[in-house]
Amino acid sequence: MLDWFKVRVQYILPKHLLSRMVGWLASAEAGALTQFLIKIFIKAFKVDMSEAKHSDPSYYRTFNAFFTRELKDDIRPIEDNDKQLCHSVDGRVSQFGKIIGDNIFQAKGHNYSVTTLLGGKPELASIFKGGEFATIYLSPKDYHRIHMPIDGKLTDMLHVPGELFSVNPLTAANVPGLFARNERVVTIFDTPVGKVAIVLVGATIVASIETVWAGNITPPAGKTVQHWQYEDEDIRLSKGEEMGRFKLGSTIVVCFEPNAVEFDDLQAGMITRLGQPFAVVKEDIEKSNDTK
Repeated sequence: MLDWFKVRVQYILPKHLLSRMVGWLASAEAGALTQFLIKIFIKAFKVDMSEAKHSDPSYYRTFNAFFTRELKDDIRPIEDNDKQLCHSVDGRVSQFGKIIGDNIFQAKGHNYSVTTLLGGKPELASIFKGGEFATIYLSPKDYHRIHMPIDGKLTDMLHVPGELFSVNPLTAANVPGLFARNERVVTIFDTPVGKVAIVLVGATIVASIETVWAGNITPPAGKTVQHWQYEDEDIRLSKGEEMGRFKLGSTIVVCFEPNAVEFDDLQAGMITRLGQPFAVVKEDIEKSNDTK
Protein backbone atom coordinates (compact mmCIF):
# COMPACT_ATOMS: atom_id res chain seq x y z
CA MET A 1 0.00 0.00 0.00
CA LEU A 2 2.86 2.39 0.85
CA ASP A 3 4.59 1.67 -2.47
CA TRP A 4 1.32 2.30 -4.31
CA PHE A 5 1.01 5.67 -2.57
CA LYS A 6 4.64 6.63 -3.32
CA VAL A 7 4.02 6.10 -7.03
CA ARG A 8 0.53 7.61 -7.25
CA VAL A 9 1.41 10.80 -5.43
CA GLN A 10 3.97 11.56 -8.16
CA TYR A 11 1.15 11.95 -10.69
CA ILE A 12 -0.30 14.91 -8.78
CA LEU A 13 2.84 16.60 -7.44
CA PRO A 14 3.90 19.82 -9.25
CA LYS A 15 7.16 18.11 -10.19
CA HIS A 16 8.62 20.86 -12.37
CA LEU A 17 7.85 23.58 -9.82
CA LEU A 18 9.29 21.47 -7.02
CA SER A 19 12.41 20.73 -9.06
CA ARG A 20 12.98 24.39 -9.91
CA MET A 21 12.58 25.40 -6.26
CA VAL A 22 15.09 22.78 -5.17
CA GLY A 23 17.36 23.83 -8.03
CA TRP A 24 17.31 27.44 -6.84
CA LEU A 25 18.26 26.36 -3.32
CA ALA A 26 20.93 23.95 -4.59
CA SER A 27 22.63 26.72 -6.58
CA ALA A 28 22.51 29.30 -3.78
CA GLU A 29 25.57 30.23 -1.73
CA ALA A 30 23.61 30.01 1.51
CA GLY A 31 26.50 29.70 3.95
CA ALA A 32 25.54 27.79 7.08
CA LEU A 33 22.34 26.47 5.48
CA THR A 34 24.30 25.05 2.53
CA GLN A 35 26.79 23.39 4.87
CA PHE A 36 23.97 21.95 6.97
CA LEU A 37 22.24 20.47 3.90
CA ILE A 38 25.48 18.96 2.57
CA LYS A 39 26.33 17.32 5.91
CA ILE A 40 22.80 15.97 6.33
CA PHE A 41 22.90 14.58 2.78
CA ILE A 42 26.29 12.90 3.33
CA LYS A 43 25.01 11.24 6.49
CA ALA A 44 21.59 10.24 5.11
CA PHE A 45 22.94 8.66 1.90
CA LYS A 46 26.30 7.45 3.26
CA VAL A 47 28.32 9.41 0.68
CA ASP A 48 31.95 8.28 0.54
CA MET A 49 33.79 11.60 0.65
CA SER A 50 37.18 9.84 0.79
CA GLU A 51 36.89 9.44 -3.01
CA ALA A 52 36.26 13.14 -3.63
CA LYS A 53 39.03 15.43 -4.84
CA HIS A 54 37.96 17.80 -2.08
CA SER A 55 36.81 15.60 0.81
CA ASP A 56 36.06 18.41 3.29
CA PRO A 57 32.35 19.37 2.94
CA SER A 58 33.18 22.98 3.86
CA TYR A 59 35.04 23.34 0.53
CA TYR A 60 31.72 23.47 -1.37
CA ARG A 61 29.97 26.84 -1.45
CA THR A 62 26.78 25.48 -3.06
CA PHE A 63 24.97 22.17 -2.84
CA ASN A 64 25.33 21.76 -6.61
CA ALA A 65 29.12 22.10 -6.34
CA PHE A 66 29.10 19.30 -3.76
CA PHE A 67 26.72 17.13 -5.75
CA THR A 68 28.79 17.36 -8.94
CA ARG A 69 32.06 17.00 -6.99
CA GLU A 70 35.15 15.74 -8.81
CA LEU A 71 36.78 12.48 -7.87
CA LYS A 72 40.42 12.16 -6.90
CA ASP A 73 42.82 11.80 -9.81
CA ASP A 74 43.26 8.18 -10.98
CA ILE A 75 40.68 6.78 -8.52
CA ARG A 76 38.63 5.54 -11.50
CA PRO A 77 41.19 4.16 -13.97
CA ILE A 78 39.80 3.92 -17.51
CA GLU A 79 39.89 0.53 -19.28
CA ASP A 80 42.59 1.05 -21.90
CA ASN A 81 41.85 -1.90 -24.21
CA ASP A 82 40.74 -0.43 -27.56
CA LYS A 83 38.36 -3.38 -28.04
CA GLN A 84 36.68 -2.79 -24.68
CA LEU A 85 34.16 -0.07 -23.85
CA CYS A 86 34.12 1.32 -20.32
CA HIS A 87 31.29 2.22 -17.97
CA SER A 88 30.21 5.85 -18.24
CA VAL A 89 29.07 6.35 -14.65
CA ASP A 90 29.05 5.17 -11.09
CA GLY A 91 25.64 3.61 -10.65
CA ARG A 92 23.62 0.40 -10.79
CA VAL A 93 22.42 -1.58 -13.80
CA SER A 94 18.66 -1.23 -14.07
CA GLN A 95 18.14 -3.24 -17.29
CA PHE A 96 20.06 -4.20 -20.41
CA GLY A 97 19.61 -6.33 -23.51
CA LYS A 98 18.28 -6.32 -27.05
CA ILE A 99 16.18 -3.54 -28.55
CA ILE A 100 13.28 -5.56 -30.00
CA GLY A 101 11.82 -3.69 -32.93
CA ASP A 102 11.01 -0.28 -31.49
CA ASN A 103 10.84 -1.56 -27.91
CA ILE A 104 13.23 -1.22 -24.98
CA PHE A 105 12.56 -3.25 -21.83
CA GLN A 106 11.94 -1.06 -18.76
CA ALA A 107 10.70 -3.49 -16.10
CA LYS A 108 8.40 -6.49 -15.85
CA GLY A 109 5.27 -5.63 -17.84
CA HIS A 110 6.68 -2.37 -19.20
CA ASN A 111 8.45 -1.52 -22.46
CA TYR A 112 8.95 1.88 -24.07
CA SER A 113 9.59 3.14 -27.57
CA VAL A 114 13.13 3.89 -28.73
CA THR A 115 11.59 6.39 -31.19
CA THR A 116 9.91 8.24 -28.34
CA LEU A 117 13.07 8.05 -26.23
CA LEU A 118 15.03 9.74 -29.02
CA GLY A 119 12.66 12.68 -29.31
CA GLY A 120 10.18 11.19 -31.79
CA LYS A 121 12.84 11.10 -34.52
CA PRO A 122 12.34 7.90 -36.59
CA GLU A 123 15.49 8.59 -38.61
CA LEU A 124 17.52 8.34 -35.41
CA ALA A 125 15.55 5.46 -33.89
CA SER A 126 15.95 3.29 -37.01
CA ILE A 127 19.70 3.21 -36.42
CA PHE A 128 19.29 1.43 -33.09
CA LYS A 129 16.42 -0.98 -33.77
CA GLY A 130 17.69 -4.51 -33.22
CA GLY A 131 20.69 -3.17 -31.32
CA GLU A 132 21.59 -3.26 -27.64
CA PHE A 133 20.75 -0.99 -24.72
CA ALA A 134 21.78 -0.57 -21.10
CA THR A 135 20.01 1.52 -18.47
CA ILE A 136 22.10 2.68 -15.51
CA TYR A 137 20.55 4.30 -12.42
CA LEU A 138 22.55 6.87 -10.46
CA SER A 139 21.55 6.94 -6.80
CA PRO A 140 21.85 10.10 -4.66
CA LYS A 141 25.18 9.00 -3.18
CA ASP A 142 26.84 8.36 -6.55
CA TYR A 143 29.30 10.47 -8.54
CA HIS A 144 27.12 12.46 -10.96
CA ARG A 145 29.35 13.23 -13.92
CA ILE A 146 28.85 11.19 -17.10
CA HIS A 147 31.83 10.09 -19.17
CA MET A 148 32.35 8.60 -22.62
CA PRO A 149 32.33 4.78 -22.92
CA ILE A 150 34.33 5.01 -26.16
CA ASP A 151 35.93 7.67 -28.38
CA GLY A 152 33.23 9.62 -30.19
CA LYS A 153 32.44 12.56 -32.47
CA LEU A 154 29.23 14.39 -31.59
CA THR A 155 26.66 14.49 -34.41
CA ASP A 156 23.35 15.34 -32.69
CA MET A 157 21.89 16.62 -29.43
CA LEU A 158 18.22 16.89 -28.58
CA HIS A 159 16.40 18.34 -25.60
CA VAL A 160 13.09 16.54 -25.12
CA PRO A 161 10.64 18.17 -22.65
CA GLY A 162 8.65 15.83 -20.46
CA GLU A 163 7.64 14.76 -16.99
CA LEU A 164 9.94 14.59 -13.98
CA PHE A 165 8.95 11.35 -12.28
CA SER A 166 11.44 9.75 -9.93
CA VAL A 167 13.58 7.16 -11.73
CA ASN A 168 14.22 4.90 -8.75
CA PRO A 169 13.53 1.15 -9.14
CA LEU A 170 10.07 1.39 -7.55
CA THR A 171 8.90 4.03 -10.04
CA ALA A 172 10.55 2.26 -12.97
CA ALA A 173 8.54 -0.84 -12.12
CA ASN A 174 5.24 1.02 -11.95
CA VAL A 175 5.17 4.04 -14.33
CA PRO A 176 4.69 3.00 -17.99
CA GLY A 177 7.20 4.40 -20.46
CA LEU A 178 9.12 6.19 -17.70
CA PHE A 179 12.40 6.91 -19.49
CA ALA A 180 10.67 8.00 -22.70
CA ARG A 181 8.24 10.07 -20.64
CA ASN A 182 10.62 12.13 -18.51
CA GLU A 183 12.49 15.20 -19.70
CA ARG A 184 15.82 14.18 -21.24
CA VAL A 185 18.87 15.21 -23.22
CA VAL A 186 19.73 12.87 -26.11
CA THR A 187 23.28 12.80 -27.49
CA ILE A 188 24.40 10.86 -30.57
CA PHE A 189 28.03 10.08 -31.36
CA ASP A 190 29.90 8.53 -34.27
CA THR A 191 32.27 5.97 -32.74
CA PRO A 192 34.47 3.03 -33.81
CA VAL A 193 31.45 0.73 -33.18
CA GLY A 194 29.00 2.88 -35.14
CA LYS A 195 26.43 5.29 -33.75
CA VAL A 196 26.04 5.41 -29.97
CA ALA A 197 23.20 7.22 -28.19
CA ILE A 198 23.74 8.40 -24.62
CA VAL A 199 20.48 9.65 -23.14
CA LEU A 200 20.55 11.68 -19.91
CA VAL A 201 17.13 11.25 -18.27
CA GLY A 202 15.83 13.88 -15.87
CA ALA A 203 13.91 13.12 -12.68
CA THR A 204 12.14 14.73 -9.73
CA ILE A 205 14.28 17.54 -8.27
CA VAL A 206 16.93 17.16 -10.97
CA ALA A 207 17.77 20.83 -11.06
CA SER A 208 19.85 20.79 -14.24
CA ILE A 209 21.31 18.66 -17.02
CA GLU A 210 24.52 19.93 -18.62
CA THR A 211 26.91 18.89 -21.38
CA VAL A 212 30.56 19.91 -21.63
CA TRP A 213 30.14 21.43 -25.12
CA ALA A 214 26.91 23.39 -24.58
CA GLY A 215 26.72 24.00 -20.83
CA ASN A 216 23.31 24.04 -19.19
CA ILE A 217 20.61 22.48 -21.41
CA THR A 218 17.73 22.51 -18.96
CA PRO A 219 16.19 24.45 -17.27
CA PRO A 220 14.32 26.15 -18.76
CA ALA A 221 12.44 23.11 -20.01
CA GLY A 222 10.58 24.58 -23.00
CA LYS A 223 7.61 22.90 -24.66
CA THR A 224 8.97 21.52 -27.93
CA VAL A 225 11.80 19.18 -28.89
CA GLN A 226 14.98 21.04 -29.80
CA HIS A 227 17.45 19.35 -32.15
CA TRP A 228 21.01 20.52 -32.70
CA GLN A 229 23.20 18.97 -35.40
CA TYR A 230 26.98 19.29 -35.41
CA GLU A 231 27.92 18.39 -38.99
CA ASP A 232 30.06 21.52 -39.31
CA GLU A 233 31.62 21.30 -35.85
CA ASP A 234 34.36 18.91 -34.83
CA ILE A 235 33.41 18.05 -31.24
CA ARG A 236 35.34 14.93 -30.26
CA LEU A 237 35.56 13.31 -26.84
CA SER A 238 37.89 10.52 -25.83
CA LYS A 239 37.00 7.37 -23.97
CA GLY A 240 36.68 8.22 -20.28
CA GLU A 241 36.37 11.97 -20.89
CA GLU A 242 33.53 13.82 -19.17
CA MET A 243 30.58 14.55 -21.46
CA GLY A 244 27.90 15.83 -19.07
CA ARG A 245 26.54 15.96 -15.56
CA PHE A 246 23.36 15.87 -13.50
CA LYS A 247 22.68 18.40 -10.77
CA LEU A 248 20.82 15.93 -8.59
CA GLY A 249 20.60 12.33 -9.68
CA SER A 250 18.99 10.38 -12.43
CA THR A 251 19.55 7.70 -15.08
CA ILE A 252 21.34 7.21 -18.38
CA VAL A 253 20.26 4.96 -21.26
CA VAL A 254 22.99 3.91 -23.70
CA CYS A 255 21.96 2.48 -27.11
CA PHE A 256 24.10 0.72 -29.72
CA GLU A 257 23.56 -0.31 -33.33
CA PRO A 258 22.89 -4.01 -34.15
CA ASN A 259 25.92 -6.31 -34.01
CA ALA A 260 28.14 -3.58 -32.55
CA VAL A 261 28.92 -4.75 -29.01
CA GLU A 262 28.40 -7.54 -26.53
CA PHE A 263 27.99 -6.64 -22.87
CA ASP A 264 30.72 -7.71 -20.50
CA ASP A 265 29.04 -9.88 -17.83
CA LEU A 266 26.33 -7.33 -16.99
CA GLN A 267 23.63 -8.31 -14.54
CA ALA A 268 20.54 -6.37 -13.48
CA GLY A 269 21.23 -4.80 -10.11
CA MET A 270 25.02 -4.90 -10.35
CA ILE A 271 27.06 -1.90 -9.22
CA THR A 272 28.94 -0.04 -11.96
CA ARG A 273 32.05 2.07 -11.60
CA LEU A 274 33.30 4.60 -14.12
CA GLY A 275 36.09 3.19 -16.27
CA GLN A 276 35.48 -0.50 -15.59
CA PRO A 277 34.75 -2.89 -18.51
CA PHE A 278 31.25 -2.42 -19.95
CA ALA A 279 31.10 -4.06 -23.38
CA VAL A 280 33.32 -5.71 -25.97
CA VAL A 281 33.48 -4.77 -29.64
CA LYS A 282 31.39 -7.44 -31.41
CA GLU A 283 33.73 -7.73 -34.38
CA ASP A 284 36.55 -8.62 -32.01
CA ILE A 285 34.40 -11.30 -30.32
CA GLU A 286 33.53 -12.90 -33.66
CA LYS A 287 37.15 -12.96 -34.79
CA SER A 288 38.12 -14.56 -31.49
CA ASN A 289 35.45 -17.25 -31.88
CA ASP A 290 36.56 -17.96 -35.44
CA THR A 291 40.04 -18.88 -34.21
CA LYS A 292 38.82 -21.39 -31.64
